[in-house]
Amino acid sequence: MAVSALTALAMTACGGSSSDSDAAAQPNVLEQLAKDLKGSLQKTMEKTESVDSVTMSMQGTAAGEKITAQGVIDLRDPIKVEMTTTGPDGTPTTIRMIETAVYVEVPEADRASMGGKRWLKIDVAAAGAQAGMDFTKQLEDVDPTKQVKALLASENVTVVGEENVNGVDTVHYTVTQSIEEYLQQIDAEMRKGVEQEMAKQGVKEVKIDLWVDGQYQPRRAKVVTGNLGDITVDYTDYGKPVNIETPPAAETTDFAEMMKGLGDLTS
Repeated sequence: MAVSALTALAMTACGGSSSDSDAAAQPNVLEQLAKDLKGSLQKTMEKTESVDSVTMSMQGTAAGEKITAQGVIDLRDPIKVEMTTTGPDGTPTTIRMIETAVYVEVPEADRASMGGKRWLKIDVAAAGAQAGMDFTKQLEDVDPTKQVKALLASENVTVVGEENVNGVDTVHYTVTQSIEEYLQQIDAEMRKGVEQEMAKQGVKEVKIDLWVDGQYQPRRAKVVTGNLGDITVDYTDYGKPVNIETPPAAETTDFAEMMKGLGDLTS
């Protein structure tokens, strides 16, 4: 399996109060969300940062491929993601993203060729600029807190209007950022690789849309980065308990070590 394929898979691929039943927005709150952009986005960031988890559903394109995924995000530091994607043949694949590692669950039929191991680990910090870029962008795209901060950091946010998202009334915000502005919000260790890949793909700007409900909770985020991706993420069940664990070492094969072993065999 190639690193680019696995990182693309990882991209095919981080949400309300503990219950959605009380999330119907009061008209006066929606009016406030539309009139006081900075104040409302600040409240939204504080509300989102106060919860530990969210359920997400994602669809769009990444690395030139159509993707769908469902999963949960542990918003505590460090952020963790577990999601299930469906391949072209309909086979589900579970992916966990923990710190700088991506764990891809190996199909049961393929485990014998990997020593019976259930998980394949890719350390994106050591996998090169492309893998690092994919991983960084993935977390940026799915983390609702990151999207709120991106809008707060921009002076060009506008209100599209009130819209209903999955039965919940929201206010829709949008902003288009230059690459320079977008890069300032990315971790410094990954910024150079992201910048190089965006330049390679000819990306000139990043468009971010965010839908916020009357409880000051993101309900949907959409991020468009030219040829690199067009991802829409829906959020529900903020605060619902989640437990995303690092797979046991005994059940994990390291991708880099596996490739090194193959290289030794052919040398």
